[in-house]
Amino acid sequence: MDKFPRTLGELKKSGYQPKSVKDEIRINLICKLKKKENPFPGIIGYDDTVIPDTERAILSRHNILFLGLRGQAKTRMARQMVDLLDEYIPIVAGSEINDDPFRPLSHHARSLIAEEGDDTPIEWIHRSERYGEKLATPDVSVADLIGDIDPIKAANLRLSFADERAIHFGIIPRSNRGIFVINELPDLQARIQVALFNILQEGDIQIRGFKLRLPLDILFVFTANPEDYTNRGSIVTPLKDRIESQIITHYPRTIEVAMQITEQEANILPEQANMIQVPDLIKRLIEQVAFEARSSEYVDQKSGVSARLTISAYENLMSTAERRCILNNENNTQARVTDLLGIIPAITGKIELVYEGEQEGPTQVAYHLLDKAIRTQFVQYFPNPETFKKKRSSTTTEENPYKIITQWFDKGNRVQLNPDASDKIWEQQLHSVHGLRDVAKKYFPRTQGKEILLLMEFLLYGLAAYSLISKKQVETTIQFSDLLGNMMNFDLSQDQEEDDDDDDEDKDEDY
Repeated sequence: MDKFPRTLGELKKSGYQPKSVKDEIRINLICKLKKKENPFPGIIGYDDTVIPDTERAILSRHNILFLGLRGQAKTRMARQMVDLLDEYIPIVAGSEINDDPFRPLSHHARSLIAEEGDDTPIEWIHRSERYGEKLATPDVSVADLIGDIDPIKAANLRLSFADERAIHFGIIPRSNRGIFVINELPDLQARIQVALFNILQEGDIQIRGFKLRLPLDILFVFTANPEDYTNRGSIVTPLKDRIESQIITHYPRTIEVAMQITEQEANILPEQANMIQVPDLIKRLIEQVAFEARSSEYVDQKSGVSARLTISAYENLMSTAERRCILNNENNTQARVTDLLGIIPAITGKIELVYEGEQEGPTQVAYHLLDKAIRTQFVQYFPNPETFKKKRSSTTTEENPYKIITQWFDKGNRVQLNPDASDKIWEQQLHSVHGLRDVAKKYFPRTQGKEILLLMEFLLYGLAAYSLISKKQVETTIQFSDLLGNMMNFDLSQDQEEDDDDDDEDKDEDY
């Protein structure tokens, strides 16, 4: 920066040619595309959809509206556009609205250039200073966005309210020659949205009836959630008509893409990463929970299920395994299916429930989603248990591979998995189930060590999810047992309670 021109005269001699912000971003994007550089690093899953649409909008010099559900990287996309600006641009020194030295807008810049001429001092601002962002809330006013008369400023400078110098500029004029983002646009009151009409169409602003025309140079980016159109507000039609490109965002379309996003965004400490190994199966189960939630009858689909759910769930999983490690004084461990019980708090706070979901309760819905995730992923690893449930209707000639396990439970055996158990006890608990290791080895013959133990545990949860065995939480442990025996015990206990009630009634009558 030391070699940059410091006066208007030096700037003229340097051959500097000013560009509009949209032309500036367009030119820099073209350079990146020619060099095969990614203009939006860290944005995963949008390579064939949102990113090309955004590039086309920038090449067209359009203002942009990102429309999508929560947690779809809308704001991140907007913030990354700053990197498409020139690194530094010159402004008239002391300007509040980043006045171009060759096309001054404010009274301050015009007066200074008139007085100083080629000796007018020039400042250079970094592209990071050319970004403005405002979260739309119902209390946002026109003065906040555009500006207003400042009576204190007028009094201090002894100016009349008709003097242009009495104006206090809002955040939009202060973002002149840069990017300005309004998040959650529908939350902005309709009368405030109307104030943006002139800025978008004619590129100027009006403040309190001033005969003032400031042809601002701004790239506008708006974000909105379709849910807002019915719940809190809407984008007024004339404003929407003035936003040239509307780009629809979306959630990850595959488990693999979702896993990449979660691993990139999860805030995992180095000591946690060194201590805990997270198998691919566990990562897939976490992502599957979000996929199930996005199609669940208990979850409000208009609200969406943010990627923050899986990010928080992954962090909770690591903390669950870490806590177990600490309790058992172990140096390292592997995440287990049972550890997924620790992600329930990350689910309950991230989903909006419909009436049926409210009736069930958020915790029960979270458990339901976890069970569905296990069901869905189970058939990616093992044969579908449904094909072996009814032999007569089954067309398969394959013998039921799970029979050896279910028969063990049919004999009245049961196993309890303690979430806080050490790796050694966990292994003993799994090996106590007859046939469990044999089935896991049958389909994954090369798997060894803790990986085969994880598959054995997954078999238990999968068979329970398909109702071949029973699973219930008993105090701090998860108990697996015979499904039919468990049901009979439940019926017997119900009958016993009814008999006890009848006896009580007889006693009351005798009394």
